[in-house]
Amino acid sequence: MTSSGSARNARRNTASPERGMDAAARAEAPSTAAGAPAAGAPAAGSLSAKRVAGNGASAALAQRITQAARVEKADKATKPVKSAKADRPGKTPARKAAGEQETVHKAKRSKVVANGDAGPAAALADANLAKPRQAARASVLGADSAAVARTASKDGRTREDKDQPLFEDIRYLGRLLGDVLREQEGDEVFEVVETIRQTAVRFRREDDSADAQALDKKLRALNPAQTVAVVRAFSYFSHLANIAEDRHHNRRRRIHELAGSSSQPGTVAHALERLDSAGAAPTPVLQQFFDDALIVPVLTAHPTEVQRKSILDAQRDIARLLAERDQPLTAREHATNDALLRARVTSLWQTRMLRDSRLTVADEIENALSYYRSTFLAEIPALYSDIEAALAEHGLASRLPAFFQMGSWIGGDRDGNPNVTAETLEFAIARQASVIFEHYLNEIHELGAELAVSYLLAGSSDTLKALADASPDRSPHRVDEPYRRALIGVYARMAATARERLGEGVVATRPASRDARPYADADEFVRDLDVLIESLAQHHGESLATPRLSPLVRAAEVFGFHLASIDLRQSSDVHEAVIAELLQRAGVADDYAALPEADKLQVLLAELAQPRLLRSPYIGYSDLVKSELGVLEAARVTREKFGARAVRNYIISHTETVSDLIEVMLLQKETGLLQGLLGAAHDPARAGLMVIPLFETIPDLRNASHIMRDLMALPGIEAIIEHQGNEQEVMLGYSDSNKDGGFLTSNWELYRAELALVSLFNDRGVTLRLFHGRGGTVGRGGGPTYQAILSQPPGTVDGQIRLTEQGEVIASKFGNPEIGRRNLETVIAATLEASLAPHGDARAQLPGPLPAQLPVFEETMQNLSDAAMQAYRALVYETPSFVDYFFASTPITEIAELNIGSRPASRKLQDPKNRKIEDLRAIPWGFSWGQCRLLLTGWYGFGSAVGGWLDASANDTERARRLQLLRQMHKTWPFFSNLLSNMDMVLAKTDLAVASRYAQLVEDKKVRKHVFERIVAEWERTSNVLSEITGKKERLADNPLLARSIKNRFPYLDPLNHLQVELLKRHRSGDKNTRLRRGIHLTINGIAAGLRNTG
Repeated sequence: MTSSGSARNARRNTASPERGMDAAARAEAPSTAAGAPAAGAPAAGSLSAKRVAGNGASAALAQRITQAARVEKADKATKPVKSAKADRPGKTPARKAAGEQETVHKAKRSKVVANGDAGPAAALADANLAKPRQAARASVLGADSAAVARTASKDGRTREDKDQPLFEDIRYLGRLLGDVLREQEGDEVFEVVETIRQTAVRFRREDDSADAQALDKKLRALNPAQTVAVVRAFSYFSHLANIAEDRHHNRRRRIHELAGSSSQPGTVAHALERLDSAGAAPTPVLQQFFDDALIVPVLTAHPTEVQRKSILDAQRDIARLLAERDQPLTAREHATNDALLRARVTSLWQTRMLRDSRLTVADEIENALSYYRSTFLAEIPALYSDIEAALAEHGLASRLPAFFQMGSWIGGDRDGNPNVTAETLEFAIARQASVIFEHYLNEIHELGAELAVSYLLAGSSDTLKALADASPDRSPHRVDEPYRRALIGVYARMAATARERLGEGVVATRPASRDARPYADADEFVRDLDVLIESLAQHHGESLATPRLSPLVRAAEVFGFHLASIDLRQSSDVHEAVIAELLQRAGVADDYAALPEADKLQVLLAELAQPRLLRSPYIGYSDLVKSELGVLEAARVTREKFGARAVRNYIISHTETVSDLIEVMLLQKETGLLQGLLGAAHDPARAGLMVIPLFETIPDLRNASHIMRDLMALPGIEAIIEHQGNEQEVMLGYSDSNKDGGFLTSNWELYRAELALVSLFNDRGVTLRLFHGRGGTVGRGGGPTYQAILSQPPGTVDGQIRLTEQGEVIASKFGNPEIGRRNLETVIAATLEASLAPHGDARAQLPGPLPAQLPVFEETMQNLSDAAMQAYRALVYETPSFVDYFFASTPITEIAELNIGSRPASRKLQDPKNRKIEDLRAIPWGFSWGQCRLLLTGWYGFGSAVGGWLDASANDTERARRLQLLRQMHKTWPFFSNLLSNMDMVLAKTDLAVASRYAQLVEDKKVRKHVFERIVAEWERTSNVLSEITGKKERLADNPLLARSIKNRFPYLDPLNHLQVELLKRHRSGDKNTRLRRGIHLTINGIAAGLRNTG
């Protein structure tokens, strides 16, 4: 995930990762053991050391932030100047290998600059693990001078070293981890960690095989206990570095605000400024947008979600404590902060990183709920308030409707997961309701303490007096406090509501009247709270509503009594099997599944047009039928108890025909969710759940608009859509389309499908809402959300969007409340811009293509897509040995064993003889390529397509013309620009040197050589043509923040890959040691954390 902060990296700290600590540090303590205080230095826990740290680091850091803001405000217009180090050219790409070993060595030389020199933060962290504690502490003592460090540029100007606090945080956390490692595991393990780190960094940079051999020897010498300790050390460093980067992201944003800087991209304020400058944001247009908009992030659980809740909780505590260090602290406060951080890192070390049993759906539900408690419940109401304030500055001073809500698949997604049943759906909604009821009750109680307003000193409205009089509170001590009395009544009603919907004792409550009447719905609750707000406003107490009462009202509007809408999802073939059994047992059709599509539709429509049910209470049905109908019945009951928003969507995986959609309508009829009769004039059919097709494969995407056209043409369907508010949602799958056709073709076919759907829906006068099934990796639709939404085809957003948040992305985006709020705002800001910006206007800082250019661009993209898909499928599906290569060179089999999700990783992995890529789920497919650092799903095929198209030119002049066209597409077409930007990011994260070690796991040398050489050659082609198009030889030249992040973290990620390869060798050779298997699973966890996305 992209990290924020300055692009201008610090150059003052020159320690190199391959050296561990610089010469000056070695000279300071030539014989002192790392982590131990040098002679004469205060011990780490001594009072003098604590006082020094407290007076030096904390106060200096607070001073630094204030000074940084002043400097930035004064120098806001100063253009950043690259340092000489930043301008260092990348290494020469690998040449075509002549032999197997040459392939491996040349793969190392084909690394991009982003995978080369580690940045200053990495150097500081390296120094932490190797320097004596005195040296590290000396650097902290120098924080005052570091705070104002400036770097001279070529023209003699100086600039603030913005990233210095990040470097210090990483160094500090690294030192804590090093201390804990020594304390818990001893000096020997510490030295092993340092040796492996140094060797791995040299392997990353050098071109000979000596380091590879030394690394192999060192790894082979590790015993199982040492292996686990080393893996945990590198894994936890990745976690801590992520925390430091997130903290710096928040720090830099605060500095921008203190400096009065202009609004940043991804904020609503910035979106409004851009729209205003384009004349696209008059007040009526903005009002209409928010009145009609629906924006919903949807949390999902998948087989690659690897972090335990206990680890996430510890990381949140560390992040909170680290943030405290930015504030002025006394010596005692600083010492306390040090002690708490040390204790939390120790606790982290002593906490199991892995689950000892497979994750259950209940576990996944609890993991998701933790983000509501830490982030969503507080930050979403605050975000609404911020947006309303920004809109007020643009003339729209009105309260916004609840246009931004949360969704979930956890507890309702049954596709390929037999563990999701009616019972899990009921459990999911009950746990969600418990969390929101607890939140409401706590906030009401706190309001009672805050609103001790006496009518002897301030008046109150008659409506409030009536609410207070209806309260069961009769205390003489509160007779003059109408707000408190009213809130006691509100609390009693909310407690009664929780009891009625969840049962006795499920939600803990304070003593309250048992006679209170439950709220009928959240709207009634809001009306009571509005009485308090209006009374306060009428009697000079409006400010009293701001801290807690107004956010509580907003929370009730957004979360209702259900917290998040749960989608149901199941595969179309399961629906067909259920319908076939119901029809057969009812004597309607003997073999429904064998019928042609037209005949299937005839049978289905006839059943929907008559009141008779197919199901009989006197007939026994299969477990499948009972399970599927049971889920729908549970959904009906859930809607009755918690409101229609609790469950309102039904997604059909693998939608290939219109009958796939109609089958679910018939199942709704059988369970009471669909009322009325299809095509009836007086009682037309009304579906409780919107039936949403999911188009996933390349053929399905190409057929999407035809299926929807045929659906809308059926009798009675128009009435169903009208009952849905004249809206229809369509979901697009990024994962399977990528596995099916490769990165370029997947993106292009999604683009084409969206345009075709928009055209169809506009013709029919129906509002289209697209649901984007995006994953964490670029290969699964991941990448920066802001650019992704802005690059959607014109007309495809229009204020309506849902998108999934999956796997490790959830933790990285929403684990920190401040970052979570910013990421939520980014979705809103991008949707606002994409919906209202004139087509062809500046989107994602691009001028947009002229209408005359679009046909040429699209024709070129079609040619490239066809060639890219051919190249991708030639490798993945047409190379006989590729399946063997994939299963041998990646940890896919071990991923399937890891307890990281409630759903199986593959449908048919058990039999090696019958393994096929087609049977592998798309999410573990992408996850595996990330683990071995090839990330093939985010780039393969592009080089062959573009290179072939350019080389097919008749002459050099024609080639230059074609290249210029591609450059024009990159500069003016948001879709193509975002495509290349995402691919640039993936190539920067790809590491062929590390991947070459995974290739050695393939025992068949011919297969190994053949497949890996093809991958290396395609990587070279892709890197070369990308540089030709963009004009940038270095990867991430336009994204220095991510480049810095990679440089900071990857030198510590590499050892985990090397360890994983060694452990896989032992495991597959028959070593049954349980610690060995545990070590493999730990490396999977650590690599996922280091990459910050999975799947």
